Amino acid sequence: MKTLAGRRIQDNPLLLVSRSHPLPLCAPPKLAPADPLYPCVKLERQAAVMLRACIYAAGGQNKILPVSGWRSQAEQQEIWDNTLSAEGEEFTQKYVAYPGCSEHQTGLAIDLAAAAEKIDFIRPEFPFDGVCGVFRRRAAEYGFIQRYPAGKESITGIACEPWHFRYVGVPHAQIMEKSALTLEEYLEFLREEHQRRPLKIQSGLHEVSIQYHLEEEFHSLSAKGRCQISQDNCGGFIITRWR
Repeated sequence: MKTLAGRRIQDNPLLLVSRSHPLPLCAPPKLAPADPLYPCVKLERQAAVMLRACIYAAGGQNKILPVSGWRSQAEQQEIWDNTLSAEGEEFTQKYVAYPGCSEHQTGLAIDLAAAAEKIDFIRPEFPFDGVCGVFRRRAAEYGFIQRYPAGKESITGIACEPWHFRYVGVPHAQIMEKSALTLEEYLEFLREEHQRRPLKIQSGLHEVSIQYHLEEEFHSLSAKGRCQISQDNCGGFIITRWR
């Protein structure tokens, strides 16, 4: 697998990780608890901060629970093996990512559940109404998308998972939400439409410029001002600039 030139996961919020795009070799994420009450469930630090803020904004304290965040390779392998043994191959392929190909290994993905006495670890209940619905409607403001929506299974390779959210950052989450794009589709859109000319949008008080570049250009570009450079694990990277 290729490296990300020693860069950490948190520097690459648009990193695509899937069965066809395995997790590249890179520095591990710096982690923080997704919820102070559940310190064992961890996320990349910025994702954890934004998740807590979104849950608070939705009024979801003690009503929305983090079920599964960052996983090591060993933990992902154990979940795969146990699910395969208990549920069979078809179920496992639909709902569990292959070890080394799971977003959970980035620390940028979180499974959430509505608070209940019993919670299914593989398929937690996270409804579309109530406080969970409020969280959904506000998630993009805080940089989160529902990663595996219904009707996109042929693109993502994973069945619809209403409980699985992925941190991609602002304004990317808002653009994806508005246009109903998966991460795969969004990266393809940027690659096809915004290599030569940047995508420019207004985000709050800032004008934001988003442009796709091929990997071979990585060392030749200037990163002045407030900007973010995220590799995509598809042979390119995205520069986001705020003014």
